[in-house]
Amino acid sequence: MKRYGNIYEKICDMDNLREAHRNARKDKLFYAEVVMVDSDPDKYLSEIREMLINHTYSVNLDDYTISTINDKGKQRELWKLPYFPHRIIQWAIMLQIEPIFNKVFTGFTCASLPNRGIKKAQELVNTYLKDEPGTQYCFKMDVHHFYPNINHRILKRLLRKKFKDPELLTLLDIIIDSHPPKGVPIGSYLSQYLANFYLSYFDHWLKEQLHLKYVVRYMDDLMIFHHSKQVLHWVARKIMEYLGTFLDLSLKKNWQVFPTSTRGADFVGYRFFHGFTLLRKKTCKRFKKHMVLIREKWESGKRICYKEWCRINSYKGWLKWCDSFRLAEKYITPVLAAAEDYYINVIKKRKAVTA
Repeated sequence: MKRYGNIYEKICDMDNLREAHRNARKDKLFYAEVVMVDSDPDKYLSEIREMLINHTYSVNLDDYTISTINDKGKQRELWKLPYFPHRIIQWAIMLQIEPIFNKVFTGFTCASLPNRGIKKAQELVNTYLKDEPGTQYCFKMDVHHFYPNINHRILKRLLRKKFKDPELLTLLDIIIDSHPPKGVPIGSYLSQYLANFYLSYFDHWLKEQLHLKYVVRYMDDLMIFHHSKQVLHWVARKIMEYLGTFLDLSLKKNWQVFPTSTRGADFVGYRFFHGFTLLRKKTCKRFKKHMVLIREKWESGKRICYKEWCRINSYKGWLKWCDSFRLAEKYITPVLAAAEDYYINVIKKRKAVTA
């Protein structure tokens, strides 16, 4: 297995730090710290470079801003670091190690990776289901409290299997240990790659040791298709054993093995069947409710707001990738005029003023 070194000096390079700042500041131009760095980039990036070269950079628990969000009925804690110097440094690290991480990830690893989001996961499932005899049954599982339960000691050991640069590893250790006693913070740019990397050797084990043909992982959600229900129950037992032994993780108790032809595979917001794809039931109910409210508001003579305009466009995107012609005709078509009105009379005018 190839291990990579001589990375830290590339992270500290001023050109790398400038590119990190350009990437980190996207969609954050109004942040006070972004404005501060933009006022004199060479000054502030040189300060970061000195921190890294002199090994004075640190991350403390107090550096994080913690907030709680409701994500589809689940309460999640978001841990955010200040833009300067932390987010810039994490981008500087990722610019150098992302290509190495990508070489480790399997083709069925999705979520939080460039060009490997919901669309990629959907394409994989649809491709698998074309083999109807080979995908009669589905094993669906997800890891119990995945992000908060990532074991720091195991993560560091895995990183040392791939990197041999002591300065890089020390820097990564500082960032990992800033979230005691275990876990990586949801909301940190580096965390999504560390989380995917934590399961990357597990992914290879599924393919290379268990010889499973139809697998797709969306972060900690996993689906495996097979022609045999008995084999999938055996796979479930092997996975529970592997996760507990090697990664200090466990499955949620709601894992299931079920026939795909009658229930469909519920994954990444859709229900997949042999030959067609539907919107997930819960998503569909929310969609109908929101579109009806927007239509009633528009028909009463009121203009929609920005949130409602975004909602229309978001659901248009969701419907684009499933069999939804009738849904779109019934619920999207009646609100298109409202969306067009908002775009012309609000968004375009704002752009004209700021241009």
